[in-house]
Amino acid sequence: MNYLPNESRYQSMRYNRSGRSGLKLPAVSLGLWHNFGGVDTFSNSRNMVLRAFDLGITHLDLANNYGPPPGSAEETFGQIMAKDLKPYRDELIISSKAGYTMWDGPYGDWGSRKYLVSSLDQSLKRMGLEYVDIFYHHRPDPETPLEETMRALDYVVRSGRALYVGISNYPADKTREAAKMLRELGTPCLIHQPVYSMFNRWVEPELLNTLKEEGIGCIPFSPLAQGLLTNKYLSGIPEGSRASKAHGFLKPAHITDDKLAKVNKLNEIAQSRGQTLAQMALAWVLRHESMTSVLIGASKVEQIDDAVGTLNRLDFSSDELQQIEMILNG
Repeated sequence: MNYLPNESRYQSMRYNRSGRSGLKLPAVSLGLWHNFGGVDTFSNSRNMVLRAFDLGITHLDLANNYGPPPGSAEETFGQIMAKDLKPYRDELIISSKAGYTMWDGPYGDWGSRKYLVSSLDQSLKRMGLEYVDIFYHHRPDPETPLEETMRALDYVVRSGRALYVGISNYPADKTREAAKMLRELGTPCLIHQPVYSMFNRWVEPELLNTLKEEGIGCIPFSPLAQGLLTNKYLSGIPEGSRASKAHGFLKPAHITDDKLAKVNKLNEIAQSRGQTLAQMALAWVLRHESMTSVLIGASKVEQIDDAVGTLNRLDFSSDELQQIEMILNG
């Protein structure tokens, strides 16, 4: 049976402009880092992508190495694209990245022109796309001259492989340097993708201020701290959760008694707001003026529904923000 998207998908989603660009992204975007690889169930991956689109999530975020195995998330998405979403390509913002280890040898990692261009060509092939909407350099390279990396980003736009470029995991000083180079090349930096959540606040305040000054959007990943800021871990580590999987990035050692105590206190505030803990944690990230979107992960459709429900309550009272600060700093 052919997939037909929900006709009212654009009615309830909120779209925010990315920095000083012309591009708007949904306030909630779907990342395919986990649960879309070759080790995962295709039907569940497909259901999540299609549900996201039905809810107005037009932005799907990938990278060359997402899986496992590396590359398989892009292959999974390529199948969904060919089977269901091809007629809607112009309604989608698809991103990919390169910067982490993808293949053996000196050309399969970091930030050389050789690696970035060949990696993007491979990504396009896996996804069955002619171009990506956004292509990121995934992390700073301490050895390759920044100018070479930025020239490679400029080149992928000029050669038709990408419409926009962004950077990920860059500190404030490198972000400023990269933004200046890209601006001078004529391909401005669209967006920055840092890790940011209640439990990881390294972007405050320097990077966020830099992005605002440079007119660059922000789309943080892991805003739920790999699922820790959800109802899932209120009573420990459940079977089937990200922390219980051998190939997951969230390890049981990360879930300390102190973290769990904070999570339970935060959950009480969320309940008083009429939200789930995840919804409050996403709203807390989105409260910043420079935030374009939050990048969520999901292992089932219901989690995407819950995340989009965040948009029903984005405001915080000064008392609520103060209480949250006391818990996080306690």
